[in-house]
Amino acid sequence: MVAKNRGSKKRIVLASGVFDLLHLGHVRFLEEAKRAGGRNAELVVIIARDRIVEERKGEKPIMSENQRCALVASLKVVDCTILGFQKFNIERVIDKVKPDVIAVGYDQEGVEATVRKYVEENKLNIKIARIGKFGEDELDSSSKIKQRIIGDFKR
Repeated sequence: MVAKNRGSKKRIVLASGVFDLLHLGHVRFLEEAKRAGGRNAELVVIIARDRIVEERKGEKPIMSENQRCALVASLKVVDCTILGFQKFNIERVIDKVKPDVIAVGYDQEGVEATVRKYVEENKLNIKIARIGKFGEDELDSSSKIKQRIIGDFKR
């Protein structure tokens, strides 16, 4: 876990993701996630483990989980980063972090459904904030960045 000046009275916002090949879309997502917690919110970011990424996406991330964690931790908007559990378990994450708000990205429907179900079944007072996409940019995803590199390399 990488923490920066963690206080006890702030609203905690939890966000998660892979964050491979960190790009502007990731930064905007994290900024909006923190904003969802209101003034003086604290943003805790869970970084997906390499093994989990490979299981879900069918390929390993370009950058290791430790590198991705350190890069995300270096962002001004982020207060704390934590590597996810070796076996994906959103319930354990929620129990550990105790967030007031859980921010999910526009492409995290499965995560949102799992979180919503857990929150409702356990009658938790946690707001779920869906963060939208930030317009179209030619390099607004790690996949597009990889494709661009491959395309430029072939020239």
